[in-house]
Amino acid sequence: MSRMLREFKEFAMKGNVVDLAVGVIIGVAFGAIVSSMVQDVLMPPLGWITGGLDFKDKVLVLQPKGAKHLISGKVLTSDVVVSYGKFINATIQFLIQAFAIFIMVKLINSAKRQPEAAPSAPPAPTRDQELLVEIRDALRTR
Repeated sequence: MSRMLREFKEFAMKGNVVDLAVGVIIGVAFGAIVSSMVQDVLMPPLGWITGGLDFKDKVLVLQPKGAKHLISGKVLTSDVVVSYGKFINATIQFLIQAFAIFIMVKLINSAKRQPEAAPSAPPAPTRDQELLVEIRDALRTR
């Protein structure tokens, strides 16, 4: 049993497991920020621009309340519906969230410190400089 605990401790303390945990925590917090931005900042003007258009109530009724079930013959107590409007709303919200995350990541990446450029090699000496070096070397050897 202690061997299993030791192996688990080694696994849990590996850098990539800890990094993953930190990433998940930050991702959840970031998701809450993006959700708030979409629901509280972007969706109200979008709803206003579209005249209050909301798809959440759009459904396709397969069988109405009070009808008999096709197989069992029992009377249905509620409509049998396909709520395609909720799917459309979720898709719109996903696209807005994906775009918002894309913009945020672009901003974060541009804010990161750019690596310093490697120093370039010094320029080759000119012909005059080469001659001066030759003269200096000749004087040293005397």
